[in-house]
Amino acid sequence: MNEKEWLGEHNQLGTDIWKKKYCFENESFEEWITRISGGNPEIARLIKEKKFLFGGRILSNRGLQNHGRKISLSNCYVITPPDDNIESIFDCATKLARTYSYGGGCGIDISGLSPRGATINNAAKETSGAVSFMELYSLVTSLIGQNGRRGALMISIDCSHPDVEEFVDLKTDLNKVTKANISVRVSNEFMEAVKENKPFVLHYTRKETGQKIEKKIMARDLFHHLAETNWDYAEPGALFWDRIQEWSLLSGTKSFSYAGVNPCAEEPLPAGGSCLLGSMNLSEFVQNPFEDNAYFDFALFKDCVKICVKGLNEVLEEGLPLHPLKEQQESVADWRQIGLGIMGLADMLLKLGLTYGEAEAVEICDKIGFAMADTAIETSALLAKEEGAFPKCNVEEIMATPYFLHNTTERTRELVQKYGLRNSQLLTIAPTGTLSTMLGISGGIEPIYANYYERKTESLHGSDVYYKVYTPIVEQYMKEHRIKDEGNLPDFFVTAMTLDYRQRIDMQSVWQEHIDASISSTVNVPNSFTVEETERLYLYAYERGLKGITIFRDGCKRVGILSTDKKKGVAAGDGLGRGEIIKVNDDVVGKKRKLITGCGSLHCIALFDPHTGALLEIYLSKGSTGGCNNFMIGLSRMISISARGGIDIYTIIDQLNSTGSCPSYTVRRATKGDTSKGSCCPMAVGNALLDMYLEVQEELKEQKIKEGGEAKPVPKSKAVAEKKAKVVCPECGEPLSFEGGCNICKNCGWSKCS
Repeated sequence: MNEKEWLGEHNQLGTDIWKKKYCFENESFEEWITRISGGNPEIARLIKEKKFLFGGRILSNRGLQNHGRKISLSNCYVITPPDDNIESIFDCATKLARTYSYGGGCGIDISGLSPRGATINNAAKETSGAVSFMELYSLVTSLIGQNGRRGALMISIDCSHPDVEEFVDLKTDLNKVTKANISVRVSNEFMEAVKENKPFVLHYTRKETGQKIEKKIMARDLFHHLAETNWDYAEPGALFWDRIQEWSLLSGTKSFSYAGVNPCAEEPLPAGGSCLLGSMNLSEFVQNPFEDNAYFDFALFKDCVKICVKGLNEVLEEGLPLHPLKEQQESVADWRQIGLGIMGLADMLLKLGLTYGEAEAVEICDKIGFAMADTAIETSALLAKEEGAFPKCNVEEIMATPYFLHNTTERTRELVQKYGLRNSQLLTIAPTGTLSTMLGISGGIEPIYANYYERKTESLHGSDVYYKVYTPIVEQYMKEHRIKDEGNLPDFFVTAMTLDYRQRIDMQSVWQEHIDASISSTVNVPNSFTVEETERLYLYAYERGLKGITIFRDGCKRVGILSTDKKKGVAAGDGLGRGEIIKVNDDVVGKKRKLITGCGSLHCIALFDPHTGALLEIYLSKGSTGGCNNFMIGLSRMISISARGGIDIYTIIDQLNSTGSCPSYTVRRATKGDTSKGSCCPMAVGNALLDMYLEVQEELKEQKIKEGGEAKPVPKSKAVAEKKAKVVCPECGEPLSFEGGCNICKNCGWSKCS
């Protein structure tokens, strides 16, 4: 078998993903299978049958330690939370850097750090607060990577921390902490106070000095603010922390505690814990798909669960000495967490003729989830019989947990009583964005995002031509049933935007009953969705027992900063042919800004068209205090020729804003606090250009009014006038989908979470 036979002759995207992300030095498909399966023939068979795939780190890294590579087989880790002192805070940054260099993402909780204004015994006299150190961790994440893969980071804080309001507000500045996801750990006490409209006390006691900091707020005010910010900016998410602690195999283990969650929040973990992932493709267990007698093959599925639990344990053992930090090696050895999950759920339901979120679909998911949990626990017990239980296994404490009692048969309980468990954590549902895109199936437990996507192709004449690309399961159904228009699809072909959020949460809720870790998942909602509806969604998610929730509202402000249309301004080269550049005469409007960067002062002069306000040219020069003048000249020339070649100013600014953080910029901001908006020189220039451009547009509008004419809207670039506002892929520029808690490109396979 080769990769084309495996993925399908016409699945070029899947083949490209396999070659780019997982294939090592042009190895053949069979060589790849042998490497990643570790010689396990049953795992190799399941992968070839597309019933199972390991997580991305295993698919790309397994066996490469034999080639002298520093690698990890775990996708993500939770770093030991920093103690409330400067040494520990920066030691945490060091641990992040080391882990990223091996290809692992990280989660950190900062609830243990003093709030802003707490008394400290150094020259500063009082602390800048827990939130102030998030930029440090984000900077480390942006700087360190492996094989072109940037680190991934989750930062969380407890809802009772006095800095929680500042934490919620932080990423409303779209230039701050750009390399981290953020979430608030929400307690039952807080949620009950919200429901009863009671006060809630934010509190912190500093161990070193005994100083107590308290602030009383109304719970509903903070809850509203959290929901509103998530509605407007897609962050922060909410982690229902008591549910996380109470619903697992370790909820009764006194020696255990969770320290945080991984970047996509599907794995709550102890300090040093790691997530070792693998996912089963549910759609491959449907027999007689799309027929009246279609059914889910439970026997085949249970056999797969058994093989996969054993396979993940083999990888866990192999990867023990490969973890970047000693604390990770020790934690993984003590607790032995694995994360077996699912993908292809939406495809499975369509093959069965069931509607996502409706009663029949929820019912079969309940049965599949129980079968998965009971079989995984049974297999772990049988592994414990052969190889021993995990070192910190306390059988009585495990068997008394509500999760265990809810998810086991009598036979499984007898096995656990007799042998214990090989693993303290077994099941999770990860985003699977890249994996599912490679296979051409739906990701995680998500509904199908859309029945089709618009793709762009460029003709020989340089114009854009758009065409429909149907989601594979939709295309398959349409071909088999000779349907030419998606409007004629059956009613059970629902998508993320057509579902009621309760249906979406009901589906996540039934799976969470059977998952001992958590679920990476985001509820996609339309632009018309209100803040009040967001609050109701949060409350419904809490009542339904979810461990976490976040929403992504179409057209929210986090989309806007990457938009290809929403705020487009005029391009100086509107209507130009391909390769043409306009000339600039002396009839221009000039604007000037002085910027303060990490190296000193920078002067920015921009020239605009006096009739349309389009950017024409820009001149950059350094001040007397530093910076590279040749770099400034080169940057200004490239911006100028882009503007005169027909690229609108928002696209130019978008590129400048995607250049990352500069260490000297960050240091100066922290020490002098006088830097211009942004986190590096190109970003500061972009912000200055936007400021000057808007000023020119306002002046033109006022001039029109004075002359007695109407203030007409600014015309848009012809190349983008018909495009809908979307987050775009940094690799190919096509619109991204937000699925499973992660941005995914259906055009080239790029994923933020891969």
